[in-house]
Amino acid sequence: MSKKRQQLTLFADEKDTLIIEAVRNQFNPEQAALIKAHVTLCREDEIVPFEKVLKNLESFNEPVVSIDFGEVVRFSTGKGILLPGIGTNKPFHQLRKAVLAGLAEPPRLHEPHITLMHPRNSSCTDTIFNQIKAYRFPCTIKFNAISLIEQEEGKEWTVLREFKLRG
Repeated sequence: MSKKRQQLTLFADEKDTLIIEAVRNQFNPEQAALIKAHVTLCREDEIVPFEKVLKNLESFNEPVVSIDFGEVVRFSTGKGILLPGIGTNKPFHQLRKAVLAGLAEPPRLHEPHITLMHPRNSSCTDTIFNQIKAYRFPCTIKFNAISLIEQEEGKEWTVLREFKLRG
């Protein structure tokens, strides 16, 4: 029996992630095929029991979240590259707190970021890093919804449900 994973994710409008997706498709096509560019809101271990999370999601009226992003950085002993959220990211952390109310108070610290090259299925070199650093990525991205997504062991992530944020 294959294992399934679920998490809560923020996807941006495609127009806001064109350059990000182009870089992901060029330098990490395997990961790009599994999931679109996103910011993970809550990991699978945080959303248990899901019934409580679902109740929170269905009852709140949280605003759209904007995240400011900085310069690309390497991580995981230099194998991966991410676009880090910068600043306090207070709206992002408030959204996590609202989603996880009654489960984790306060929720563990999770800094928002978009992974450009995942170390699980790519390997960054100095040359690739310098190429990616030359791109102009968006400084701010707005997220209008929370998506409940699921992955069956090694397969593409699918959106099971979407929860709109108030605009």
